[in-house]
Amino acid sequence: MTLSAPTVALSTPEGVGLVAVLGLLAVGFYALLASRNLIKLVIGLQLLVKGAVLALVLAGTANGLLQVSQSLAVTVIVADTIVAVIGMALAVQVRRRTGSLDVRTLSTLRG
Repeated sequence: MTLSAPTVALSTPEGVGLVAVLGLLAVGFYALLASRNLIKLVIGLQLLVKGAVLALVLAGTANGLLQVSQSLAVTVIVADTIVAVIGMALAVQVRRRTGSLDVRTLSTLRG
């Protein structure tokens, strides 16, 4: 008996969801690596988390545990929203203190 890796056709809903997950993760990583703006960093983190939530729901659908994955997804979304609000509040305070949203200006803060 030989084991083979499962294949997913891109024309199926699972395949489309997998492409969406990979796209969200790629754009989120790019936003984190390419930007020095605090707002763009928070948006990049949001994209990464949304990709992970979509992957969680897709995994639950594939295993037949859709209700469990949806409840976990709602929990992750609530926690992620709190993190985003705190990140935006910090960005506003950095802007007030330094006059810029550039991450490099954070090294000039004292106190």
